[in-house]
Amino acid sequence: MLWQKGWLETRFRLLFTLGLAGFLLALQHSLRTSVPTPRMKAVVLGMIAFYNIVPMIMTCAMLAGAGIDTQPTFQASKGLHGSTLFTVSLPVSRFRLLAVRAAVGWLESVATIALFCWGSWFMSPVLRVVATSAEMAEYAVTLIACGSALYFLSVLLATFLDDQWRTWGTMFAAGALWWISHKDWLPASVDIVQAIGKNSPLIAHTMPWTAMVFSVILAAVFFVAALKIVQTREY
Repeated sequence: MLWQKGWLETRFRLLFTLGLAGFLLALQHSLRTSVPTPRMKAVVLGMIAFYNIVPMIMTCAMLAGAGIDTQPTFQASKGLHGSTLFTVSLPVSRFRLLAVRAAVGWLESVATIALFCWGSWFMSPVLRVVATSAEMAEYAVTLIACGSALYFLSVLLATFLDDQWRTWGTMFAAGALWWISHKDWLPASVDIVQAIGKNSPLIAHTMPWTAMVFSVILAAVFFVAALKIVQTREY
């Protein structure tokens, strides 16, 4: 029942993110121009920054969810939803409520990112020139791993912020992370932004394992913090 509840709360948000991904893929298709070899790296970096990172941020912000609150299907809400007290009173632990809701959104995010990466490689001649299909699959894994930290940060924010502020907080955190990375204040081993940018498999042709592991650990920390909040919070 919890899985079905999570699906009902997120299906229209998932549809919106897929629609956004489809629009960007159509835009890529309309820009199918041949690029001279010396400029390909710069073009691919630009494509990563706009066509991949932006949808990833939107996906995390839209699908990360409402913690253990009941969430309206497709609208920002303030305060507790009318069904939240019923949700909390269900004969299951708060850990299970949070874990299932977070898992539903994360699996939807994974599917959206994977489909978008596959579509980007298929629609873009430039990407097919600079990267193989295997490297594009590696990039999708990198994007999912590095995006997990942002996703679970949004899960954490959902435990004490209204839905609209959680969404804006997620986007602000992503912007702050990009700014810190742009200032070169982070070592490459923990720089998640560079791991899906210039150090990604599409550009560096190697997997940024250390940054990916750091992101997964950070995601786990955010989830544990979210769990501590929902276990102690009064609804």
